[in-house]
Amino acid sequence: MISIRNLLLAGILSLFAQAATISVVKAAETIAAKLSVENQQDLKRVETFLNGIETARAGFLQVSSNGGVATGKLLLSRPGKMRFEYDPPTPIMIIADGTFLIYIDKELKSPIHSWLSTSLVGFLVEEDIKLNGDVTVTKFEKGSNILRVTLARTKDPEQGSITMIFSDQPLALRQWIITDQQEIRTTVTLSNLESGIKIDPKLFIFKRPPEEQ
Repeated sequence: MISIRNLLLAGILSLFAQAATISVVKAAETIAAKLSVENQQDLKRVETFLNGIETARAGFLQVSSNGGVATGKLLLSRPGKMRFEYDPPTPIMIIADGTFLIYIDKELKSPIHSWLSTSLVGFLVEEDIKLNGDVTVTKFEKGSNILRVTLARTKDPEQGSITMIFSDQPLALRQWIITDQQEIRTTVTLSNLESGIKIDPKLFIFKRPPEEQ
């Protein structure tokens, strides 16, 4: 029987997983044809909003469609830095140090390193966030006081997609969803988001315990 911990671990690892190949170019052409002037302005507002976040702190609830559930705290410092601290009993931490996205299981001795620049979640901490070029908008939805923007890496679409969900008026990031190759969806919902705060830069440095060096 698959343990709850294994289900949770699979959900967290979906941040690093590759997704089914999609035709990003075709999706981009379809989206571009459907976007109204108002939609284009909305996407520009999203860009401006994300670029306006230099530092942030929030609580999060992570739910994976395979059954994994976890809570924790997120720290963000642009460019390039993120830290996911998972609450006990989850023995997990994820750190983006500007170069790597590092997955740490405190019960294991071998952290997993992935290039931040090729990860989906790394988009949120880029120095100059743009909704074109390195990423492609594959879907855009606007509802009552809500915006949903789905992105894929232009040169590596098989990596998967990230959907950012914003409340509107005022614009605020509430949630993102990463979808992997097996169609497993990992949803991260933010709470008590604070921006423009001071964060110790040492929190984004991964150091192995002395016994592991």
